Amino acid sequence: MDLDGVVTDTASLHEMAWKHLFDGFLATRAAREGEDQAPFANEDYRRFVDGRPRFDGAVGFLSSRGIEVPAEKVHALAAQKDSDFQDLLAREGAKLLPGAVSLLTALRRAGFRTAIVSASRNCSAVLDRAGIAELFDATVDGVIAAELALPGKPHPAVYLEAAGRLRTPPQRCVVVEDALAGVEAGRRGGFALVVGVDGAGHGQELLARGADVIVADLAGVEVAPLPVMERPRL
Repeated sequence: MDLDGVVTDTASLHEMAWKHLFDGFLATRAAREGEDQAPFANEDYRRFVDGRPRFDGAVGFLSSRGIEVPAEKVHALAAQKDSDFQDLLAREGAKLLPGAVSLLTALRRAGFRTAIVSASRNCSAVLDRAGIAELFDATVDGVIAAELALPGKPHPAVYLEAAGRLRTPPQRCVVVEDALAGVEAGRRGGFALVVGVDGAGHGQELLARGADVIVADLAGVEVAPLPVMERPRL
């Protein structure tokens, strides 16, 4: 299960941090032929940044605008974004999204193991602020992905690592994601069911990337206990 935008409302904080970073960068960059220097928009966040490691997201956005900068500059931008996000997290907190805790509680009562999968290196801090770290049996975040040299979403490596830590084959796992890259990772990894969480009216894009079903949020999603050999479903 993804964290930002699925369990907590921190996706909005990530988007705010990226916008602050890129709008400032673009405003001070001299105009160059072939570069699009329009302000960072929600579509940019969804298509190029959401669900990806910070460096990959920065490269993806800049490339989409025809902007090339040295790798060390990209790392500096990514570091600034992280600082901005941490400031926002300290100020705004990590608000839980509707249905998240009730679904996680129901899953665990039904005997399902749960894992949180996030590209963010701030995953542990967000879980602690939200008070829900104990609801997950395994965590695969940006820190662990870096330690294991796992490629980021849309590559399925982080979700496959989570399945391994849960001692469950992908064919018996459900992926719950709001990011286009995350949904694609679930589909490419051969997971039994990919649930797309669409809180902003982009369900068709999630379906196109591989989601099997779309929900507005986790409220009202019911857990159906299944025979051992049956396909998982929510």
